Amino acid sequence: MIKKIIIDRKGNLSYYKKGDFHSLFGTLKEADIKSGVVKSNIGKDFTVFDADFIDNLTKIKRGPATSHYKDIGLIITITGCGVGTKVIDAGSGSGNLSAYLARIGCEVTTYELNPEFYQISKENLENLKLKVGIKNKDIYNGIDEKNVDLITLDLLEPWRALSHVLSSLKSGGFLVCYLPTITQVMELVKNLDNNFYLWKISEVLEREWTVDNLKVRPNNHMLGHTAFLVFARKI
Repeated sequence: MIKKIIIDRKGNLSYYKKGDFHSLFGTLKEADIKSGVVKSNIGKDFTVFDADFIDNLTKIKRGPATSHYKDIGLIITITGCGVGTKVIDAGSGSGNLSAYLARIGCEVTTYELNPEFYQISKENLENLKLKVGIKNKDIYNGIDEKNVDLITLDLLEPWRALSHVLSSLKSGGFLVCYLPTITQVMELVKNLDNNFYLWKISEVLEREWTVDNLKVRPNNHMLGHTAFLVFARKI
């Protein structure tokens, strides 16, 4: 687990776990690494503060590509999920989406067929000390839980799970599919029947800005397409 964030005099950020900390600006002894301004052995100042959930989530073990925070934010705000929301997250991968949902109080169960990814997500979620049910199962073969509020599918062919989603979701519950290509979106929409209402299809783009006194400009590199998000509700 990440314990501290250490920032040097140049503004470089480091994640600290344990032991002495070594850098170009000197060494910090483990006993001296406490929140505040700390001097190295050569008298250089470092800023230190406690690591939080988001810092540890940033450094989780990676397996497959993870859901991006900009997309996760839209999922949370559109579905209104929160404390007590019953969620199934299929294709959990590294457990990134499950971690965010569990953090805000959702009751999350994940389905991950790939044994390697299952183990990675299990280890990550346990290290983050989150209460999440983790199943090494194929959601194409069925969903055990009933009366679910939200089901998220990060799968190659999510339409193959629609009959199971229908029997698992409560009336008005949300289905959210995370799809990298528009052809997948087209196939999914084609397979949604009269039991689902297509709520919206979105893509989130993010552009950061630089502000330096009177020099104000957008950053050269924009975080563009990561996935299409398809939202549907059971009717």
